[in-house]
Amino acid sequence: MEHRNDPNTARYGLTTAEHPHLYVKPVRIQTARAFAAWIQHSPAALADAEIVLGVETGPGTLTGVVFAGSPVSWRHDDGHTAEITCLATGSTPDADAALLDAVWQVARGRGYQRLIADTRLIRPGGEGSALHTAGFRPLPVQRGSGAVWEIRTAGGGR
Repeated sequence: MEHRNDPNTARYGLTTAEHPHLYVKPVRIQTARAFAAWIQHSPAALADAEIVLGVETGPGTLTGVVFAGSPVSWRHDDGHTAEITCLATGSTPDADAALLDAVWQVARGRGYQRLIADTRLIRPGGEGSALHTAGFRPLPVQRGSGAVWEIRTAGGGR
């Protein structure tokens, strides 16, 4: 059985002309929770995330983390949908885009056809543009919920 923090699960890189290399890789959940709490100044992210990735600018220089797993809301928990429950990045440009791209690749590799993100659970102010850039689209707002964004595969089976 594959372990969620197995270093061979995913290794993705993003290189741009203006920014240093960004390397996305699995990180220990304890490290990611501590980083998220430090960046967001709020309670630590969920401890039961299925996918936990971090982005680094160099060896040991963590600049962002993302947690994804089963959807929090029963409405979206259909067995084909994963949800981003926390996205925390520092000031490194494109770190959020690199994490969103990598978590979608890992989720598709695990058989998920849809990935959603509730902007209330991520971080207010600015993450919507990163979601849009990564290919997510907003869903119609349901009463009593925040803005939910999704990205999905065309066709495909689990």
